[in-house]
Amino acid sequence: MIINAGEKVHIMYRALYEGSTRRHVVGQVTATEGSVCRIEGFVFIYDQHASTFARKLNMRITIVDVAESGYVVNIIDPDTDLDKVEYRYTSGAGVIVTDGGKFSLNVNEFGARS
Repeated sequence: MIINAGEKVHIMYRALYEGSTRRHVVGQVTATEGSVCRIEGFVFIYDQHASTFARKLNMRITIVDVAESGYVVNIIDPDTDLDKVEYRYTSGAGVIVTDGGKFSLNVNEFGARS
């Protein structure tokens, strides 16, 4: 398997049609079987009114088949503090995902603001 248990990931669900819910997951892979991953982490949903991704309060367990074409999967820094991950807009980079420390991922090409 190309993704291993213990790795941390950022997953973007591709929008299938205009106006579909934009959903991202940031978490740690706890198990894999083939291309199917069990991930424990946080879900972020795009809030059109606030023009940002809002984190759901509770950590969730999500099952994702990373071989499906509907996902963009990023392996992120193993030291990422999942409890502190948030989306920010910066004038120089656009939309980034960060834990405020070592981890920062520019996802501007997937966001509505640039």
